[in-house]
Amino acid sequence: MCIVKYTIGVDFGTQSGRSVLVEVGTGREVTSAVKEYTHGVMDEYLPEGKTKLEHDWALQHPADYLEVLEVTIPKVLKDANVSPDDIIGLGIDFTACTVLPIEKTGTPLFFNPEFSGQPHSYVKLWKHHAAQDEANRLNEMAEKRGEMFLKRYGGKISSEWMIPKLWQILNEAPEIYDAMDQIVEATDWVVYQLTGKLYRNSCTAGYKAIWNKQTGYPSRDFFKALDPRLENVVEEKLSSEIVSIGAKAGEITEKAAKLTGLNQETAVAIGNVDAHVSLPAVGITDPGKLLMIMGTSTCHVLLGSEEKLVPGMCGVVEDGIIPGYMGYEAGQSCVGDHFEWFIENCIPATYNEEANQRGINIHQLLTEKAEKLRAGESGLLALDWWNGNRSTLVDADLTGVLLGATLLTKPEEIYRALIEATAYGTRKIVETFRNHGVPIEEVYACGGIVDKNSFIMQIYSDVLNMDIKISASSQTPALGAAMFGAVAAGKERGGYDSITDAAKEMGKVKDYIYQPIKKNACVYDRLFKEYARLYDYFGRGENNVMKKLKEIKKYSSLQRTEESIC
Repeated sequence: MCIVKYTIGVDFGTQSGRSVLVEVGTGREVTSAVKEYTHGVMDEYLPEGKTKLEHDWALQHPADYLEVLEVTIPKVLKDANVSPDDIIGLGIDFTACTVLPIEKTGTPLFFNPEFSGQPHSYVKLWKHHAAQDEANRLNEMAEKRGEMFLKRYGGKISSEWMIPKLWQILNEAPEIYDAMDQIVEATDWVVYQLTGKLYRNSCTAGYKAIWNKQTGYPSRDFFKALDPRLENVVEEKLSSEIVSIGAKAGEITEKAAKLTGLNQETAVAIGNVDAHVSLPAVGITDPGKLLMIMGTSTCHVLLGSEEKLVPGMCGVVEDGIIPGYMGYEAGQSCVGDHFEWFIENCIPATYNEEANQRGINIHQLLTEKAEKLRAGESGLLALDWWNGNRSTLVDADLTGVLLGATLLTKPEEIYRALIEATAYGTRKIVETFRNHGVPIEEVYACGGIVDKNSFIMQIYSDVLNMDIKISASSQTPALGAAMFGAVAAGKERGGYDSITDAAKEMGKVKDYIYQPIKKNACVYDRLFKEYARLYDYFGRGENNVMKKLKEIKKYSSLQRTEESIC
């Protein structure tokens, strides 16, 4: 009699966390459970409702992450009627760079009453962009000194990443900086809560904290030149062992067993990033295949056999995604958020009324109307920078553009133009990789948008002029995390000795493939040329109007006089 074993993947997203129970060997997703974060994303006020946050802040509450474990893991076990005895492993993935300052005991700093009203004591979510000044100064200093690490990250370190966020704390709340024992990625902190052992995973260390497998972190001299107070930052605030993804972090502790309902000694994988765990979940374990993880933002990941320095990418990290390969990452900061902004702020009442009368949501209505338009028919062109540009410009201060609107422009035309803009942004990334020696021969996609809107995926296929294969899983990151959990358990316990072995049996894509429509691809070739011209004009310094507008906005929000603005 064959005994079926299971593994669990826990995917921590921007608004919620979910657990997925997966059958080892087949990759079959038995059941899943979701827990919305109690505190959500804090981008205006702290939970007490009094402390107002400045522009570009995005915080979270770490207790929400523990609630996800406490609620969703017992639920999937109960719903599937599966015994904890049959769970061999657990893996988690997380948005990144999402970081928090902790005390020596591992307790988040904001639990200390002394710091509970201080925003810098909370979790800084990946889309916290308020450290842009620090990122700018870091990039300027690295460029001035000719630091080699800068080239591995496309020439710029993002404000979304670890060091700018840490430096912002030092600049704006030195008491928090002094009080923290370490600043850690949320993915590592959650694994710490499960195993009682704190490790830094090589994925986030490599992509988000400027760590390199061969050379380590930037030198002490660099940090000293950046800010004398940062000279010993690695030893003082980043000092934990870095462990390769695919490794075992430890086993469920007695405390974590009570929280989750899992048995003690259940294997736990080293923490990972949501985008990166998704690659083996669609069966990708070799170079030349790009995966788009499409949600509120989009992350683009692929493997390479050698290191190439690609301008404007998020990074190239040895063993960063699959051991034995160079892992490349790029991304777009605003995709699903782009469309959500539009429907929340720009839809006339008549459209909402029509959607309600027909019993469909507003996205469905706009999609239906937009599908009736031909490529290029609206006369509109947009830049997809409503939340800044992650790749290839790496600039959170860039903002959105809509060009070509008239008094006859309809909402569905703008909606389609915004979709097309995100597809152009992906094409810009693909062409940049190819132009710098990183081949992309196949394209895959996963994520909420992929499952909900076939119209969007057809536009992407047309704009890229490539086939797009779709993940068979609706919970691809969680499936990937579960696969890493099975690897942490190892073959002796019914799992796998490598993620490559797991991907062969558990990774999967749908039979249906999106293929480009020739006449649309032709029109989009022409439109993309215009997009590229606007991209360079507004994004590479020829016209800095976006940044000037932000400066004026900042002054006005501080109620400065007209004379001080001028």
